Amino acid sequence: MKRSHRILLSLLSGVLLSLAWIGFPGWTLFVAFIPLLYLDHFFVENKTDFAGASFWGHAFLTVFIWNCITTWWIFFATPVGMALALIANSFLMSVTLWLAHIARRNFKSNLGYISLMVFWISFEYLHFHWDIEWPLLNLGNGFDNNIKMIQWYEKTGTLGGSLWVLLMNILVFKILISLVQKAPKVKVIILAADIFFWLAVPILVSNYMYYSYAETGEAKNIIIVQPNIDPYHESYDAEAEQEKLTRFATLAIEKVSPETHFIVGPETLFENTRFWNENDTKSNLFLSQLSGFMNSTPNAELVFGVSSYKTYPDKKSATRTSRKSNGTLNGLYYDSFNTAVFLGKKGEPEYYHKSILVPGVEKMPFSNALGFLGDLVINIGGTSGSLGTQDEPTNFVASDGTQIAPVICYESVFGEYVTKYVRKGANLIFIITNDGWWRNTPGYKQHLSFARLRAIETRRSIARSANTGISCFINQRGDIFQATEWWKPASISGTLVANDKITSYVKGGDYLARIAILMSVILLANLVVVIILKRKK
Repeated sequence: MKRSHRILLSLLSGVLLSLAWIGFPGWTLFVAFIPLLYLDHFFVENKTDFAGASFWGHAFLTVFIWNCITTWWIFFATPVGMALALIANSFLMSVTLWLAHIARRNFKSNLGYISLMVFWISFEYLHFHWDIEWPLLNLGNGFDNNIKMIQWYEKTGTLGGSLWVLLMNILVFKILISLVQKAPKVKVIILAADIFFWLAVPILVSNYMYYSYAETGEAKNIIIVQPNIDPYHESYDAEAEQEKLTRFATLAIEKVSPETHFIVGPETLFENTRFWNENDTKSNLFLSQLSGFMNSTPNAELVFGVSSYKTYPDKKSATRTSRKSNGTLNGLYYDSFNTAVFLGKKGEPEYYHKSILVPGVEKMPFSNALGFLGDLVINIGGTSGSLGTQDEPTNFVASDGTQIAPVICYESVFGEYVTKYVRKGANLIFIITNDGWWRNTPGYKQHLSFARLRAIETRRSIARSANTGISCFINQRGDIFQATEWWKPASISGTLVANDKITSYVKGGDYLARIAILMSVILLANLVVVIILKRKK
């Protein structure tokens, strides 16, 4: 095979893998790996003429194209961060594919393909749990706009979808190779039956689950406010912050009624950190005004986002992410937070601190080793240096006992993390975000779609407030209602059902990944032994 043909196959796989993230149906993923699998087959069949590294170069080209087409929009927030993310993620993906290729060169066919599946699932799980979390391109996310196909995510989470994609690609490729090689008809028929089974059964089961699903629980009337503040051109002084409060209240009043239970505002509705000292809420003029606004709404309670800070009396009581003030705080140690605020009928505000931070934007990865670079981090909420977090997610408890999961922006991409709120009693999920940083690109649309997956996995209704759009309601099946327009101020009123049932995925989390990791360790150990024995021979 000519090198130019091999490069074309690599490019083709990269484009096919991208389609589901730019508006095409998720089922395009079922054939997206076929060109790359053919390259893998070619190099395995000709392994005496080509080293294993030959495949790695083609794999890198494939995943680099995939990353570029789907996540180029990060450029608007951080050009350097975009370049680093594209290169780092492509490298990790290509190494995973290369390891599977090495397994294929040394194991029998089926065991080699099993290695591909478990290595990839393990890699995706890693992207949920290390210091450079980047699970945007997990394969299971590709069905986020095909919710009738994936209602069974309540059992497996998105990693079940990733496994489905890999299995279908392998089966389709094997039947194509069998046809080309004129394999016995029995083998072709068996492969065709496998493809039909693994394609039809999940879709049929999912459609049955979708149409038979009935929401149960108490209905809550909710107002979502989309103030539409341009994050690139806003001001942060007291006058500007007061204007934001006025805009928020004006939009909310348009929809408020005696039946309103909750009013939801976006992430960093108030962005000037120095006005939100968590140690001193009594002198916060904005909280006082919001409390006064609540007096005109007999039942409504508020959830919205701010940039806040907390001080510590000395270094011993401070956290790892804290910094020493050189200004108005008189040398105190303090943390800055991306914070969700709950203002209930009790009067005292409650806080939740965003705990899954965007690498390189809100936090310095591997801070123990690279902590000296912490001030180079540019927080798109308005402060420099790594933000503070909290150890565990916490729910807001309303006056009527309803528990709200306050999920801030990037956290909505992490399925297993969201299940922690639900295990602690969350009945509803409020996602607050500021997607204006991505401008009018596929970025804000992708971010919206991930919320649908969280609704299915947890069977929790979602109120999503995005500063610039798209704000909406999402029911427990993942259906979107009353979606607002992009870059237009708006408020919407709707009803969501508060649920207390626990799904299998909420109970077990990413159990598929834990199985995959165990199998990966066994296969890698076996692979090392096989390679050593071959070299001795």
